Amino acid sequence: MSDLKFGLTETEAETKELFKKIDKTNIPEHVAIIMDGNGRWAKEQGQDRLFGHFHGVESVRAAVEGCGELQVGYLTLYAFSTENWERPETEVNGLMELLVETIRKESESLNKNNVKMHVIGDRSMLSAFVNSELDYSLNLTRDNTGLNLILALSYSGKAEIIHAIKNIAESVKNNELAIEDINDAVIKANLYTNKFPDPELMIRTSGEQRISNFLLYQLAYSELYFTEVRWPDFRKKNLFEAILDYQNRERRFGKTSAQITSS
Repeated sequence: MSDLKFGLTETEAETKELFKKIDKTNIPEHVAIIMDGNGRWAKEQGQDRLFGHFHGVESVRAAVEGCGELQVGYLTLYAFSTENWERPETEVNGLMELLVETIRKESESLNKNNVKMHVIGDRSMLSAFVNSELDYSLNLTRDNTGLNLILALSYSGKAEIIHAIKNIAESVKNNELAIEDINDAVIKANLYTNKFPDPELMIRTSGEQRISNFLLYQLAYSELYFTEVRWPDFRKKNLFEAILDYQNRERRFGKTSAQITSS
């Protein structure tokens, strides 16, 4: 805690110490996060759900900054699922307004920090205004070479797989692809995420231990990390704790420990 005398808070000092402990040669190239707990956090504060979503924006900043500091290549945030369209209209409308406001406010900062933004999901379900704001940020950051920030918006893992199957079936129908040539590479090439590597680490906040229709094909061998921390309380400290936990795991991909050790 000696850092405290330099003006750091206890949390900042702890975050700094966690950063030092991280093996910078073993950073996951792709981190995915299910940002859960905004509504429960708001309820605990005696506020409505949108209050939690609003405060979750600061957590997004923390995750982006932390991944940038660790030189993570890709960060995917589960921002809005297709199932979320079934929520009360006031909450959905409020989320869309917050999304537009956040994109407009953060685009310049993302660009300044060399962050390249991407969007996966069914954008046809989003309004023309939301899509316009997304296009502005996508175009603004398209030439950046730092962290790739991927927003999963109006996203469904099942719908993504169905979309891939239809594309592949069309190729077979048109004699562009033989059935016996369908393999993992072909499937991956037809997913929304075809430009990105699969996540090595998936983090879910707020204590729920499921993946909720998120990157169903891509998470096959990802390390899953669940934390009780509600998303609005998530900070770089929590990200670094997840990375350290990841580094203490043995990734075997179906092999034995002996095989991994010998290789």
